[in-house]
Amino acid sequence: MGSRANIREAKLYIAHSKDDIAASLYQLIHKAFQSALVESSSFYIALSGGSLPSLLSDLPRSFHTAGIDPQWEKWHVLLADERLVTSSDPESNLKALKEYFLDHVNIPQSQIYGIDESLLKADNGISCRHEVVAQEYQKRVFSEPIENGRRYLVDCVLLGFGPDGHTASLFPNHKLLCEYDLLVAGIKDSPKLPLERITLTLKVFNEMSRNVIFVGAGESKAPILRDVFERVHLVSEEVTKTKICIVEVKDAKHQIYPCGMIRPRDGGLVYVTDTGGAQNLTITQQCCSLL
Repeated sequence: MGSRANIREAKLYIAHSKDDIAASLYQLIHKAFQSALVESSSFYIALSGGSLPSLLSDLPRSFHTAGIDPQWEKWHVLLADERLVTSSDPESNLKALKEYFLDHVNIPQSQIYGIDESLLKADNGISCRHEVVAQEYQKRVFSEPIENGRRYLVDCVLLGFGPDGHTASLFPNHKLLCEYDLLVAGIKDSPKLPLERITLTLKVFNEMSRNVIFVGAGESKAPILRDVFERVHLVSEEVTKTKICIVEVKDAKHQIYPCGMIRPRDGGLVYVTDTGGAQNLTITQQCCSLL
């Protein structure tokens, strides 16, 4: 068991169904958006791929239902990771995000940050293109001065996690988990195809992000959550049959999964799953206030 001083508290939402997962996720995005605009005129959000884009299809409607003006012109969309393919390729995270979400809202194209596809050309003479693409992305996205009053570079990060515990393109036992300087890193030996990718690093997620939200459903995620959490305390159960818990995330030094190594230093940390993902958790009753 890790040192109590290094155990991080987070929220855990256990939804009854996929619809309930989306509803919980939308509420969290609404809150992150409104909090960001209290101190800034922009909202920076980092999105990953996988099954996450499909969950965002009703996000625009959710703002309308909640009576919140989304002010899309203030959104800046970063990629938490991307495969080194064009945005028309089925493997592209940006392609999926466009199909389910970005093509249906009025976020300025200049504020949607995809990779520089000109660097993907086979005849450009680049032997380490994963590094070049990562360097260009970091320079373009993170070199702008921080707006007055902003405490964070990224207001909200939405991540999935795989059955192996990877998140973004940070994989178990990979050298990028020990990258402490770069904000965007290239990878040419991904354990999952395609091999070449770029990814935001732990430095961004842990030191430069206000809110990190993990979304992972199904029985394949149950062993991961069991090993990431130390304790789970039930706080309340909403009418939608979504349980809200306070969890203690194990000491980072004792985490073997990248998704367990992400713990924003000064921001919020939330996991959203379903009953399948939570099936291996022992949940105790505890009366306490939400984080």
